[in-house]
Amino acid sequence: MIDYEPLIQRWQDTELAPWGQLLAEQIAEGMSVRRYGDLPRWLAALAELPEIMPSQCHLDRDRVGADCDPPLDAAASAALRETLQQFHPWRKGPFELFGIHIDTEWRSDWKWQRLQPHIDSLAGRRVLDVGCGSGYHCWRMAGEGASEVIGIDPTPLFVTQFWALQKYLRNPDVWVLPLGIQHMPGKLHAFDSAFSMGVLYHRRSPFDHLQELKDCLRPGGQLVLETLVIEGDCGATLVPEGRYARMGNVWFLPASATLLSWLRKLGFVDVVLADVAVTTTEEQRTTDWMRFHSLADFLDPEDSTRTFEGYPAPRRALVTARVPDRRSA
Repeated sequence: MIDYEPLIQRWQDTELAPWGQLLAEQIAEGMSVRRYGDLPRWLAALAELPEIMPSQCHLDRDRVGADCDPPLDAAASAALRETLQQFHPWRKGPFELFGIHIDTEWRSDWKWQRLQPHIDSLAGRRVLDVGCGSGYHCWRMAGEGASEVIGIDPTPLFVTQFWALQKYLRNPDVWVLPLGIQHMPGKLHAFDSAFSMGVLYHRRSPFDHLQELKDCLRPGGQLVLETLVIEGDCGATLVPEGRYARMGNVWFLPASATLLSWLRKLGFVDVVLADVAVTTTEEQRTTDWMRFHSLADFLDPEDSTRTFEGYPAPRRALVTARVPDRRSA
């Protein structure tokens, strides 16, 4: 049901072998029933998922998912939908399994469409996705030809959602691990591309997070970073007092120019601001698969350009950068 042994074996005799030796203990800690009281319920839902043989899996569509031939009948479809709903809330997606549209809170496909033209080809690359949630972008990366995609996320619900999807997508090159970047061995220098999307503003020390990302990358490797920003000149940074958009764990929102300067200060090169987009209530919203409050509830009801607390509404910058290539230095 949840089995990381093939990954540990795969990493033997590679530069990731030392991490592989730690992985069993890290996974046991990250998926500890003692620590996470809801985990038994999600594991039970995993065990309830029906056996369905996919006829086709699609990783290169907006709705990542699988089809079967013949299609599920109404009763089987309803039973599968009910079991998948036990993993509520579904945050990142969308997915479609055998005709069931998992309409997630985030239209993560829109983010993928914004970033895809600006990133290096992923064909044959080993990729890290930090804060990957249930793995939506991981599968999109595999759909672009990545040879191995390692997603990390410390939230057990998202990890069990990944395994629910993986039951049918059955891709041996995509993995989601129940841990954060701080649990990875230091200075791995093992990934060709590293993605950090929606993570930086949750870190008390943005410089430490950017350095951790840099240490994961090979010389010449590419960082793809997406984070909340504000309008302003280089040096401008918002440190919210209390909550930001009802989130208590938001620490630093730099201006785009400030963010670029942080990356250059840490030694990244080819630093490019690829895109800036205001997050809309069409991109992040409540659905049948995420029935809690969403962006519309986090904004000022009288002025959608401000958060509930009066700060500038969410605006996200996409930045690419590169670790210097020692061979050309």
